[in-house]
Amino acid sequence: MKNRIIQVAAVVPKIKVGDVNYNAEQIIAATRDQRDAGLIVFPELSITGYTCADLFLSDLLLESAVKALTRIANETKDNNNTAVVGVPICYDNNIYNCAAVLSQGRVAALIPKTYIPNYSEFYEGRWFASGRNIKNKTIILKGNEIPFGVDIIAEDPVTEALLGVEICEDLWIPDKPSAHAVMAGANIIANLSASDELIGKQEYRRQLVSQQSGGCYCGYIYVSSGTGESSTDMVFSGHALIAQSGSILSESIFPDYPHVSTAFIDIAKLMHDRRRQNTFENADSETYRKVNISIPPIGKRDPDIAELSNILKTYAYPVDRNPFVPSDDSTRNERCKRILQIQANGLSTRVKATGIRNLVIGISGGLDSTLALIVCHEAKKIIPDIKIIAYTMPNTGNTSELTYNNAHHLMKLIADEIHEVPIGEGVKHHLTQLDHSEEYQGEGDVTYENAQARMRTYILMDAANMKNGLVVGTGDLSELALGWCTYNGDHMSMYAVNASVPKTLVKFICSSYAHMCGNEELKNALISICNTPITPELTPNSNGQIAQMTEEKIGKYDLNDFMLFYTLRYGFEPSRTVALMLKAYPELTYDAAIEAARNFFKRFFTQQFKRSCLPDGPKVGSVSLSPRGDWRMPSDASVALWLEDLQ
Repeated sequence: MKNRIIQVAAVVPKIKVGDVNYNAEQIIAATRDQRDAGLIVFPELSITGYTCADLFLSDLLLESAVKALTRIANETKDNNNTAVVGVPICYDNNIYNCAAVLSQGRVAALIPKTYIPNYSEFYEGRWFASGRNIKNKTIILKGNEIPFGVDIIAEDPVTEALLGVEICEDLWIPDKPSAHAVMAGANIIANLSASDELIGKQEYRRQLVSQQSGGCYCGYIYVSSGTGESSTDMVFSGHALIAQSGSILSESIFPDYPHVSTAFIDIAKLMHDRRRQNTFENADSETYRKVNISIPPIGKRDPDIAELSNILKTYAYPVDRNPFVPSDDSTRNERCKRILQIQANGLSTRVKATGIRNLVIGISGGLDSTLALIVCHEAKKIIPDIKIIAYTMPNTGNTSELTYNNAHHLMKLIADEIHEVPIGEGVKHHLTQLDHSEEYQGEGDVTYENAQARMRTYILMDAANMKNGLVVGTGDLSELALGWCTYNGDHMSMYAVNASVPKTLVKFICSSYAHMCGNEELKNALISICNTPITPELTPNSNGQIAQMTEEKIGKYDLNDFMLFYTLRYGFEPSRTVALMLKAYPELTYDAAIEAARNFFKRFFTQQFKRSCLPDGPKVGSVSLSPRGDWRMPSDASVALWLEDLQ
């Protein structure tokens, strides 16, 4: 597979204003220290210092800066990466505030600043001209012809990293140069900045960088001048930010110098998002020139599964074990609250549209039906005259004492009307009519197992007719992905509130609700359910105890959800996902990871027919399997290519 994970570095070096040789030495040293980084970005005018003021009019300073630039390029040529440094450049009797792209011992491009601030504390217009109209130009530096202009994208053709550059003020205005660069294909933006520190400015910069990286589906490296700049009228903080697709990956401010902030940018993720978001068009591609540079990935360019897994471990590449579940407690609790809010509002909207106020729901004593019942409870807060009619439908000999008690306890605390309808006799009668034994025939007796699920749905549908109600579905996203639901049984409802909530998140929502509901008895009931093993209870129990464990049949839900996330969210091939899994789950063996992936993809492909006819349900996250929304797939698609990739 192709490795497109790039380590990037935002470096704030020690500088002395006007001491070009000292600054060059600091930049060379920092660049050599960051050999593992594919891309290194320094602050604006880092070779001279940003606060040189009228010294920028000195021929000595300008000529020395060009000499230092070529020296930096030459002395870092063995790095095989790319650095972007700030330098003043003379062209046609004007001075331009430029970003120099250095790679493999040469100055690959010079990109001038477009917007020159000349207000408040900024006087750049006194020294610098705007590069807005500099296009299709070259400049001769030390005998070398170098592309010069705002129409340049630097490209590594192997990793497909395409670098665009903007400088400080360019980010703060409506018509951002980075927006044009990304529309021409750039997927990483470097911003060389010199932004003085004021109260509230740090937060505003963070918002600007986050929003630009999100709207442009790009990696964004922002690095500002540090405290080595002149403090005559301003103080600089060395604020460094690295973001990808709206998320801040790294941030530092007022560090000790020199300071390096690093993060990983995954080009594969960025390109998948752009392909999926079809309103993202490469409208400006013909107006930009491309220059070749080297932005290598971490480790090997074309690793196999084991090699990529080892690379990720060596570089401590962060991979969440549960990508659907935030690791931070505060963020996770807030996420759970928002999901419940979306679910409850979706259900209440359906109630308003139909005029049906009676919600009919089957309660098993497990996680999914518990979450669905909580959603009904929250919807009732929006529409107070909602009536929650709960049914538990045990099957003697199969339903365990634990889940039976969980169901009754929960219904008493939340439901308005409670019913118990044993299904044993009905299932036996039905099986007898089919000339099937009344008893479970052992492993593979899906008729016996599914007859129970369909009987429960049959009862709920008829109860809804009888009580003028709406059947609320309980099945979750993970079950739909794996086909772990009975076709036209628990697969069917009148509104499926959990349809886009993965199993790993269901438990956290129920647990979070337990601790914020303010009812000690309800809290204890929910915690008991969260601690209950996941089971469909469609086979005989063992002396009243749970015997059928779902994860023994279909694999661990955390692994299945992991593969579901990277398959749907980023379109990753199985081999890449397995490599990530081995990093996230170091206790997992290579063979076990491959087997888990094989099982997932076999089930995912063969069970699409169940997803093609799903009932309505609210989308709550970036991954959904609704056939009307996010996922359209032929029910008879072949899994062969995906299984071959695992070889």
